[in-house]
Amino acid sequence: MEQAGTWGKRLAALGIAALCFGYFASYVPYSMMTKMITKGLCCGLDGKGLDGFAIQPIAVLGSFVAMYAFITIKGWWKFATHSKIFGISVPRPQWFTFLSGICTAGQIITTTLAYTFGGISIVFAMLLMRGGVLIMAPVVDLLVKKRRRHIYWPSWVGALLSMGALLIATSEKTGYNLTLIAAIDIALYLLGYFFRLFIMSTWAKSTDDDERKRYFVEEQMVANPLLFASLFAVSLFGINAEPTTIAGALWTGFAALPFQGYFLFIFMLGVFSYGTGLFGSLIYLDGRENTFTVPANRASSVLAGVVASYLLAFIYGQRLPSFEELAGAGLIILAIFFLAHRSIVEKRAIALRQAQHKALEQAAQTA
Repeated sequence: MEQAGTWGKRLAALGIAALCFGYFASYVPYSMMTKMITKGLCCGLDGKGLDGFAIQPIAVLGSFVAMYAFITIKGWWKFATHSKIFGISVPRPQWFTFLSGICTAGQIITTTLAYTFGGISIVFAMLLMRGGVLIMAPVVDLLVKKRRRHIYWPSWVGALLSMGALLIATSEKTGYNLTLIAAIDIALYLLGYFFRLFIMSTWAKSTDDDERKRYFVEEQMVANPLLFASLFAVSLFGINAEPTTIAGALWTGFAALPFQGYFLFIFMLGVFSYGTGLFGSLIYLDGRENTFTVPANRASSVLAGVVASYLLAFIYGQRLPSFEELAGAGLIILAIFFLAHRSIVEKRAIALRQAQHKALEQAAQTA
């Protein structure tokens, strides 16, 4: 227990850097496994991938279970708003965390679907989604009047470099393979992210750790259950429909796919998906401006996409990342250096203030 506490303190000292690594470490297997199951790379599929909608029920179930397990193990239910029901205190969301949970639910399914479309690589889809959110970040910072934040120059540089990565990646011809349904999926992803960042910036981003945990728990307890219930409701319209329709594919995911031998693989895909949601949300809830936290989050995922693409290429012979995608990833790495500079300068300033405060206290005691 003592050793675990020591490691916890070390991770806490690393701050947002540890969260970014957790996001990266979750995103690599999550994006790889999504491509593997939908492109037929898993053993026994023989190149015939499963439908992107069909895998959603099991994947969301995995995310659902991981979410409740994490919050319960951490003991964070106590931070949520509670109401008495028949004399029992039950955690519940507030209206704004409920809305944020709806946006999060949309992000979960649109992110997974984005990696199932043919014609676009993991890195390309990722840069489209991440780049759009990067553009939103300073806009949200300027729009939120309740907690208006000063945007420091390293944050601007990091955001601009990340946007440059998006422009370079989308300049290649691969972008012309973006289908209408893929474009709609990414547009819905970005719309949900805008409202989520706005709500989060208004009610949750602060230096109060309890306030951030309250928001996190209430948002998460809405997102996965709501998404799972919504998928099941839509799937009922697919009982007698063709598996090629969205409702038919979802019904296949509930009624048939769990018994075809891929349940554990897709379930773990969902667990890693929750890992990205967990670390990503905690990064966004950092009290600093979105123009800092969003590039930190996005940079981690883009690098994860590059690593996942190379692993798929070396293991399964898939397409290597293009020059444009790698150039975009290079700009992302530069963005990380500027963001790291911001964090290091802030930590040194805090340490200096603490040392000065301690010296004044010692001087007062001596006097």
